[in-house]
Amino acid sequence: MEQMAGKQSIQFARAPHILSGASMVGKKEGEGPLGAYFDKIGEEDGFFGMNSWEEAESTLQKEAVSMALAKAGIEKWQLRTIYTGDLLAQSIASSFGIMGFHTPIYGLYGACSTMGEALSLASMAVAGGYGDYVAAVTSSHFASAEKEFRFPLGYGNQRPLSATWTVTGGGACILGEKGGKARITGITTGKIVDYGLKDSLNMGACMAPAACDTIYQNLMDFNRMPEDYDKIITGDLGYVGQEILLDLLKERGFDISKQHMDCGIEIYDQKTQDTHAGGSGCGCSAVTFAAYILPKLEKGEWKRILFVPTGALLSKVSYNEGKSVPGIAQGVVVEHC
Repeated sequence: MEQMAGKQSIQFARAPHILSGASMVGKKEGEGPLGAYFDKIGEEDGFFGMNSWEEAESTLQKEAVSMALAKAGIEKWQLRTIYTGDLLAQSIASSFGIMGFHTPIYGLYGACSTMGEALSLASMAVAGGYGDYVAAVTSSHFASAEKEFRFPLGYGNQRPLSATWTVTGGGACILGEKGGKARITGITTGKIVDYGLKDSLNMGACMAPAACDTIYQNLMDFNRMPEDYDKIITGDLGYVGQEILLDLLKERGFDISKQHMDCGIEIYDQKTQDTHAGGSGCGCSAVTFAAYILPKLEKGEWKRILFVPTGALLSKVSYNEGKSVPGIAQGVVVEHC
């Protein structure tokens, strides 16, 4: 059966179910507006009993997958494949975090859009009959990301108001052919979009054009209007990127202001937590989806949402060589069963 829809989308003939979602976050995230929804909140120092920031981030993935498996009622040996990624060079948080499950993996990199990429590929695997149970997991850690992309924490550099705060968190979902209360009915794979912006401390502006492109293409490919979704949820545009996204879509003839929600805005209290433009990182959309968005779909409070994690595709090398910061956004349509 033909499953391709429009230019960039897939509409699944057999929509895979999301059997469970689980999340672990750091202390700062636990003190935010969504704190009561997370499954586990780590210790104050952010090391979670480990010796380095990178090992701490690996713990986030290991704990998230373990909790998601327990919620789904399956054992780790039943997992066919794990789709995983993070922000660190060579995806070391994923490699060391997932290694102990002894499960085949695909390592992914979509920057902060990685949870959208993981859910997209996991849903294709289940829908295509390539796995009874598969997992999608991502993570980020404030300290490991600062070390990887910016400055050592001890440097004490000042952050501009356009900057976002990397979420310390890991989120995982288990997908299967049936048995869940929410299912992935379609995906819209994003393109790399580059408006030539070079400010790595304003990633919301860098990613907003890609979010606009993917949301617009999703509406075109599925012949939908914004009101056909209860929510259109971006990953981590923050307050700056949200304004740009709304303006760009209005230029294309769509007003999503009533439906739009951004994980980076929801996860922190801007006034009391000093997070400037909001949250970011692979873990931002992952933990918000697993802890807050998925339960609303399972309960039927929302019938259909478009989940659009967004990523800024830069590295220390590209930034220091004066390159721009391209963006990408991966669209996932999730519906109540």
